[in-house]
Amino acid sequence: MPSDDANTPTTITGRCYCGAVSFRSDRAPLTVAYCHCNDCKRWTGAPAPAFAAFHPENLTHTPDQGPGISYSPGVTRWSCASCGSPLMATFDYLPDQVYVPLGLIDQATALPPRLHCHADAAFSWLHLDDGLTRASGSGRNTLNAAD
Repeated sequence: MPSDDANTPTTITGRCYCGAVSFRSDRAPLTVAYCHCNDCKRWTGAPAPAFAAFHPENLTHTPDQGPGISYSPGVTRWSCASCGSPLMATFDYLPDQVYVPLGLIDQATALPPRLHCHADAAFSWLHLDDGLTRASGSGRNTLNAAD
């Protein structure tokens, strides 16, 4: 599910809210997706969090963020120690992918989501009429195919 759009930037940069952590990828994201699961909503504070997926070897971040924290089995998340911004997450069922919140990415306007994951957990008052596929669960098959 990588973008075939000629307008998709190949260099991706971003930072946390305070700027203590920055990141860069010299490759476009594998995919971009909304996640409506309760964990992602609570972690980001957003009613419809969106994330860009990268191969770990294509994403560098400064400074190193250490081992991360896991409150849910199979999910590891990193947040900025200074400002608390959610930085990235990995999921055991999505090997070789790191998910970065779209709001941290400088080029976010050129990276539209392509899928809604956990659409069954979306808030009942949220109506995004974007025509995107809505997976009732994690969307793991579609997301893994983005590799």
